[in-house]
Amino acid sequence: MPMTDALLPVMTDTPAQLREAAQRARTAGDELAALAHLIAAEALDARASGTGSDGAARVCMVATGYFMKGDHARAQRWYELALDLDVAQAAAWQNLAAIHAQAGRAGAAQRCRDRAYALQRVYVEASGEPVRRVLLLCAGRSAGNVPFDLLVPTPRNARIKYALDYAQPQEDASLPPADLAFNAIGDPDIAEPLHARVTQFAHAFAHPFLNTPERVAATRRDRLPALLHGLQDVHTAACIRIEAADENKHDQVHARIDAAGLALPLLVRPVATHGGEGLVRCDTRAELDAALAAQSGPFYVSAFHDTRDADGSCRKYRMAFVDRRPYPYHLAISPYWMVHYFSAGMEGVRWKLDEEARFLAEPAATLGTRGAAAIAAIGQRLDLDYAGVDFTLLPDGSVFVFEANATMLVHRERHDGELAHKNPYVQRISDAFEAMMDARVRAA
Repeated sequence: MPMTDALLPVMTDTPAQLREAAQRARTAGDELAALAHLIAAEALDARASGTGSDGAARVCMVATGYFMKGDHARAQRWYELALDLDVAQAAAWQNLAAIHAQAGRAGAAQRCRDRAYALQRVYVEASGEPVRRVLLLCAGRSAGNVPFDLLVPTPRNARIKYALDYAQPQEDASLPPADLAFNAIGDPDIAEPLHARVTQFAHAFAHPFLNTPERVAATRRDRLPALLHGLQDVHTAACIRIEAADENKHDQVHARIDAAGLALPLLVRPVATHGGEGLVRCDTRAELDAALAAQSGPFYVSAFHDTRDADGSCRKYRMAFVDRRPYPYHLAISPYWMVHYFSAGMEGVRWKLDEEARFLAEPAATLGTRGAAAIAAIGQRLDLDYAGVDFTLLPDGSVFVFEANATMLVHRERHDGELAHKNPYVQRISDAFEAMMDARVRAA
């Protein structure tokens, strides 16, 4: 009998219904759907008869075909069938976690990750004849990893993804061989509990190792001002980290805030969050108390700086650093103080897109001599093989840094979409990382 699982819906289609659906799909010219339904029918027949079958693995491969195409609804259906047939299909659990996470179903995503990594900690993605094998140290429990899909693409690279937070140290010795390792745990809050583990691994690894854990740790929000201190024309917001807050500790928290010289308005945000998740601006003491009371774990309190430009807009530039050199990625222009590209209203606004295009084409011209020199200096001070910085330009030509770390998102846009003008610059980042990996492996 198949194993039941509370995470999965019950498959109600019969083999006969699946074969009928296959015929309809073939008539409609959808060969992938026809194949999927036929494989599923055969797998269900084999289960009913009690005969051995690789049906679960074959259904999982069909699901992955849909997953790679971005058709997550169909991928989810076939992954769930694969797991109904064989609950030990680790890759199905892992990709279901990604589907749930993208859809905002955080709880379901985490439960699927737990199932995947309990079964398997190492996932090898390889096809054809890759030029190198890259070991990716990942945090399986969270989304604090660097964008390695862009930086370490398949099939040029064989990717060996290792969920370090689920693995025991003795498992390190049985990892597949690799030409270099990339510490993809880029969020310093997520990386902190694993710091000793990654450090030990890095020291024992006999090949090039990218993004050392001590450099990742230095980018934590409350440590960033000290890290960038002394750089000419670089400004940051004062920030402190509070480990916990409740009503009985508000006096202590306020004492910490006062001791740090912080004054309203202030920003409060949980640790290990990005994209404005949980971020609250507090202009009054009552708003600050409410924000503190809402925190259930460690959080940051930082100074708020009004960085509106003369036209009333707020601008946030993003540069990626590859081997410490800056590469432009995007410019978001928003009427709101909390600037993110997805909420800035860039699409459909020609003057915003034109301004972004000018920045991408000639960042030094946009930033000016002082701003360009400041950004270059930040890349050197971060001293990471991959990182990024979000910042704005101040009226005097200096820069104000919002954040700088190794988990900065960079991704391609639809080739036929309104943001396709970004893709050549995204490709430059990918090419630069490829060149760096090649040079490191050759020099080893």
